[in-house]
Amino acid sequence: MAQRPTMHDVAAAAGVSQAVVSLVLSGSSAGRASETTAQRVRDAAAELGYRTNLQAKSLKTGVTEIIGLVGDEVATSPFSGMMIKGAQDRAWQDQHTLMTVDTGGDDGLERAAIDTMLSHRVRGIIYTAMYHRELTVPAAALDTRVVCLNARDLDGRAPSVIPDEVTGGYEATRSLLDAGHTRIAMVNIHDTLPAARGRREGYERALLEVGIEVDPELVYQGEGIQRSDFEAVRHLMALPAPPTAIFCGNDRSALGAYQALAELSLHVPGDVSVVGFDDQDLLRDFFHPALTTVRLPFAEMGDKAAALALDPSAPADVHLVHCPVIHRKSVAPPKGR
Repeated sequence: MAQRPTMHDVAAAAGVSQAVVSLVLSGSSAGRASETTAQRVRDAAAELGYRTNLQAKSLKTGVTEIIGLVGDEVATSPFSGMMIKGAQDRAWQDQHTLMTVDTGGDDGLERAAIDTMLSHRVRGIIYTAMYHRELTVPAAALDTRVVCLNARDLDGRAPSVIPDEVTGGYEATRSLLDAGHTRIAMVNIHDTLPAARGRREGYERALLEVGIEVDPELVYQGEGIQRSDFEAVRHLMALPAPPTAIFCGNDRSALGAYQALAELSLHVPGDVSVVGFDDQDLLRDFFHPALTTVRLPFAEMGDKAAALALDPSAPADVHLVHCPVIHRKSVAPPKGR
């Protein structure tokens, strides 16, 4: 087996000292070596196939260039791929690697994953959830820098990165108000979730802002699944004064709304406008016409969480990430306008 190149080999090839090689490859050469010299070192390292000895470096600095990410269903959730990509891209941008473990909700596996990451002396741990919720960070994770992603730390000991559900709900409702609707229903997701509470708060805020009282008859507490929200929309359209627009708490609810309206021979958006929430890739092609919805900013959230994991001085604040409305073809002015 060929012997691996050493820092001494890189220094000899670049015509500099080992100290300069160490500074350049650790990213600490600013003001200590010219850019020409630094590039010569990087070129020599690449040509020789030199790799930094992370184990030796971690013994010297106390940390490795690794960020850990632990989640309950990060490998199976339809959204988690973008969170992981956002965190991975930011980690890579800062010359770090992301170590990801999906625990499947197994507490024992979660403890083992955190212990393994701590034994690798990671720079920090991103503790994430498959859906936006409130949780308590495991005590062991607090032995290093920890950041909650798509979750809020109930004890306030760690920074939390979550979607701005309230503003998302507000802007979704505003898009219907701006189209001229005044009788707007909401079919929400399960009310135990922070997402449901935030989206409803935004809905109510938008209505009250233009002087429309919230009509309890138009607010349906659904389950965020297609079948139950199909029934909810049938109920809403049977009211003496049915809504001309419906804000759905997620895209699965919106799909149930489309199906219920079609069964009633009503058209989207000609008869009823519909706005969803989530912008799920897996459902997008099922909507005809294309659904106007609110996008959950998972890549941006992952990026923010990784940046916070690398910044030990950042306070344990809650960081809200904007959820933009994606305008498509399911919103139009009400009939008669």
